[in-house]
Amino acid sequence: MSSDLNDPKQHKKIIGFRFAWNGIREVYKSEKNFRIHLLATAIVIGIGVLLGVSALEWSVLALICSLVISLEMVNSSVERVIDYLAPEHHPLAGIIKDISAGAVLISSIGAVIIAICIFLPKILHMLS
Repeated sequence: MSSDLNDPKQHKKIIGFRFAWNGIREVYKSEKNFRIHLLATAIVIGIGVLLGVSALEWSVLALICSLVISLEMVNSSVERVIDYLAPEHHPLAGIIKDISAGAVLISSIGAVIIAICIFLPKILHMLS
């Protein structure tokens, strides 16, 4: 059974995917922190390959890396919405941005802790 690309449901899925991909490209082009998180993810993948992490460890690493990257995208969206709705400086706008950035920070700290828990024992074992 072949998939019909002229099917309206399939067409909507393709259009939706394009919109999502455009959003990822936009945040990549405009947000330095997003690119930093992608670089960190690439480093984690490289270390994971070198250390031979298990399937479960890969799952945990993939989950936490995707969480950090997703929250960075949400943070970027919140910042843009606030800038649009309150172009003049307002204390509440700053608080909202700080809370959103705090979510990224908490997930990033969690990612570092997870990476240490997974990688450090393997590194120590290699060194002993």
